[in-house]
Amino acid sequence: MVTDDTPARVSPTLDADVSFLLARASAITAAAGNRALAAVGLKVRSYSVLALAAEVGPSQRELAERLRLDPSQIVALVDALESGGYVERRQDPADRRARTVTATPAGVELFARARAAVDDAQRESFAAISDAESDVVRAFLQRIAYSDLS
Repeated sequence: MVTDDTPARVSPTLDADVSFLLARASAITAAAGNRALAAVGLKVRSYSVLALAAEVGPSQRELAERLRLDPSQIVALVDALESGGYVERRQDPADRRARTVTATPAGVELFARARAAVDDAQRESFAAISDAESDVVRAFLQRIAYSDLS
């Protein structure tokens, strides 16, 4: 919170605007994540798809919902990961019309390397706050980010 004795960093209005601060923090952490993931040939969005494919095995529709991306963006991301041999589309046993996206063994291995890179980038991005503060931030962001999921 900006007080009378705290100088504005961007502007008094934006310094107090939670949406602006979240967007700015997101841009900073996404850039750090993209730099770290470049070493394994991924970006934050493709990493997110790979993580869900490795841990959940969702349908493309579920990927779009969980990541809040347009389905066409999901198709392009899955296509790229599939062409690299990191994920495969499988028929959903619960719905013959749907396809799930599952990580291949190469995808699971890539995900492990990518996760380590992301962990390093997050430690760098959150260096200005303590581990306890980071845990609080994560808990608050999870409540906001997942409030629309049932």
